Amino acid sequence: QVWLVESGGGSVQAGGSLRLSCEASGDIYSKRCMAWFRQAPGKEREAVAAIYTGYTGGGPTYYADSMEGRFTLSKDNAKSMMYLQISGLQPEDTGMYYCAADLTSSCLKYGATGRRIDYNYWGRGTQVTVSS
Repeated sequence: QVWLVESGGGSVQAGGSLRLSCEASGDIYSKRCMAWFRQAPGKEREAVAAIYTGYTGGGPTYYADSMEGRFTLSKDNAKSMMYLQISGLQPEDTGMYYCAADLTSSCLKYGATGRRIDYNYWGRGTQVTVSS
């Protein structure tokens, strides 16, 4: 079985923080690029950040150009978990946040997050709502 499950979303006031989690089945986690994407209402799904799981330690991380320092990606290989810490949340951060995994280590290949089309497996998302 292959699965990805997001958690940690919620409704917060502007300026608050959230820590999103993605749990992956063991057969999908190892030696993959895993990423967070988000999609605001009426907008296209966009990459937030990606990480390669094939190395010990923190692993290389990649952030989309539009992410300006408020997003921090991390992982725990032993737990097959990926995390996204978001600080200074603003209303424009509102949207559905998705966890994704690829098959070809695209983030490592590109030295960047990769595009939506590069990712093969997706979770069902966790909602983040930020009020002003």
